[in-house]
Amino acid sequence: MAHTFEELVGMQRAADAAQAQVEQLRDTFGPPSTHPWSEQQTEVYETAWRAWRDLARDAQAAVTECAKEQGESRYDTEAGVKKAARHLADD
Repeated sequence: MAHTFEELVGMQRAADAAQAQVEQLRDTFGPPSTHPWSEQQTEVYETAWRAWRDLARDAQAAVTECAKEQGESRYDTEAGVKKAARHLADD
């Protein structure tokens, strides 16, 4: 499935937001080695982590596909997508 640049940026922004949620949970719960997490905290964290992993995986696959279809470097395509996603997030 072909993706537009804007779709790739949206996918990257979703993955970045999911990563931020995982980091926020980690900060809120504290390190599990010094602050053992409850079963509920562990479940919430693992669910958020899986969401981040899945969104990041899907974004990476779409970037790879788009770069291949456009005959561009995957690295350059990914860098452009991440730059645009993070620029939009900073506005």
